Amino acid sequence: MGMSVTISVATEQDTEQIFKLQYLCFQSEAALYGNYRIDPLVQSLDSVREEVAADCVFVARLGDEVVGAVRGKVTEDGAAAIGKLCVHPRLQGHGIGARLLRAAEAALVEERGATRFRLHTGHRSEGNLRLYRRSGYETVGRSKGADGVEMIVLEKPAGTYATTA
Repeated sequence: MGMSVTISVATEQDTEQIFKLQYLCFQSEAALYGNYRIDPLVQSLDSVREEVAADCVFVARLGDEVVGAVRGKVTEDGAAAIGKLCVHPRLQGHGIGARLLRAAEAALVEERGATRFRLHTGHRSEGNLRLYRRSGYETVGRSKGADGVEMIVLEKPAGTYATTA
């Protein structure tokens, strides 16, 4: 690759790149479900900006380019909701998603006191499910997204974050 990919906390200056990357990355998910109204595709730039300011957001960088991102926040029940994990299509399959997931998990425990992790992915998203299961997540239920897509809910205890993926 030449340069190595680094993982770091997102800054306000990253917001626009995260927004564009998210739009690019979630096209394949939208196609999988025949639904281009999924949340990552209709989220506003201002909403992404608010998440970067308030939540635990990490980016993967290749030089100055943001090539991956993930967000997490601790919910009222102490679980950390992790979402919108994405890696640029040209760099998928190189472990960047797992590195982003580990960075978010560690920060959510150490800085925000998360007791467990929870995430959702579409029921047809086999690549996502493989990554999450390899990272120690187990299916705990199903839900239907606001966009109508059937989602699989996965969780794992926070104490397992350091040994996964």
